[in-house]
Order: sequence, then C-alpha cells, then structure tokens
Amino acid sequence: MEKFLIITHDEAEGSGSLGTFMESIAIDTQTAKLHKGDDLPEDPSNLGAIISMGGSMSVHDEDIYPFLRKEKKFLMHAIEADVPVLGICLGAQLIARACHAAVTKAPAKELGWREVPITDEGKRDILFQGLSRVIQVFQWHEDAFDIPEGAKFLATSRECPNQAFRYRNAYGLQFHIEVTRDMLSGWMEENSERDKALRIFDRMAQDFERQAKTLYSNFLWLADIRQRSDKSPRRTNRY
Repeated sequence: MEKFLIITHDEAEGSGSLGTFMESIAIDTQTAKLHKGDDLPEDPSNLGAIISMGGSMSVHDEDIYPFLRKEKKFLMHAIEADVPVLGICLGAQLIARACHAAVTKAPAKELGWREVPITDEGKRDILFQGLSRVIQVFQWHEDAFDIPEGAKFLATSRECPNQAFRYRNAYGLQFHIEVTRDMLSGWMEENSERDKALRIFDRMAQDFERQAKTLYSNFLWLADIRQRSDKSPRRTNRY
C-alpha cells in the first residue's frame, strides 16, 4: 500500500488513536507538521491517502497561519486526483472550503461528549459500515461547515446539524473519533468539565476504541480499492 500522509496543525492535536492504529498494522505513514514548518508534497497523486487532523485555529486565519491557504489547494488537488482524503474537525472544514463550501460560526458551540446520528445516506456509505446508527463522539468546535454542492450528507446532530459529508473520495467529520485519554486530559486541563469528560471516556473506552478502529478500517478499505483500481489492466476496445 502506498504511503499515507497525516497533516497536523497544532501540537496538542496529533493523530491520536488513528496514528496508533496505523502503526499497529504497519501502514507506511508520513506526518507533515505544518505548525512546525513542514512542507506538503508537491504531488498528492502519489499518496495512498491523506488525513487532515484538527487544530485550534479557524480555517479563515490564513494571515496568521499561511499554511492553511496552501493546504486548501493541496486538498483540492488531491480530490481532483481521486486520492482518498479524511478530515477531522479543522481538517473537515478545510476540505469543505477546498470544495467551495462556507465555514461559519456554528449554531451553538459544541464541547464534550455528544451523540451523532448517521443519516440514511451515511448508513449506505462504506465509511460507516459496521457502526451504530447513533455514534458517541467528542466535540470541540465553534465553527461549522456547509455541505459542499454535490456532496453526500452523512451525519447530523441536534446542536450542529452538519456533522459529516462525502465529496467524491473526500470525507469530512466535524467530530473527534481519534481522541485518547491523554489528549482529552490535556485539552481540558483548565476546563471545569474535565473530570466528567474523563469519567465518560473511561466508561465507554472499549466501545469508543472499537468504533474508531472500524471507521479507520473502512477508510483503509476505500484507499485499497482505489489503489487496486489504479493498478488493474486498462481495457481497450477492439475493432
């Protein structure tokens, strides 16, 4: 399988359980730490898949974080090349902007554990196969994306209706599935709800980990289908 690229934007928001999962099955990964000055590859078409993680900034903070502008273009080129792309929280908002959809203030700030129902379209999608109709996720965001024109609407929630979409081979997830206990503890170090959030994590850790692994495996399946398709012999018409 070709190399996977993981993009990070913030020291506190790494790849979490996703990175651990990739290591456990020996997936060849490369991490571009944009906040550390790493460059993105010039040609995304040579990658097996691209995963863009979260971050504390807004997609609109391009003057403060110039790498955001470059990443949007990079993600659009990847989508045009049919490279599987997965975006989580900020990563999802960057995909939405790359697809010319708006990112604005969410109807309500979401912070903490939430239930996210999968839509009928989502239930049919490869990414959510094997998952419950309502999944438990961790939320921390003030902005929200519109669903890009031509995209499939995959998941929703009461407070913030747009939670997941698929545009061609690109997925955007507003919520966090990759969070670990250590990440959660660090994120909420100065938050009064920290202990409560950790207790919930401890209670559901096994199911939460299983849910994340299922989604990661489904995304890998999509990437493998794409690569096998690229390597299959091309048929020619005979006259």
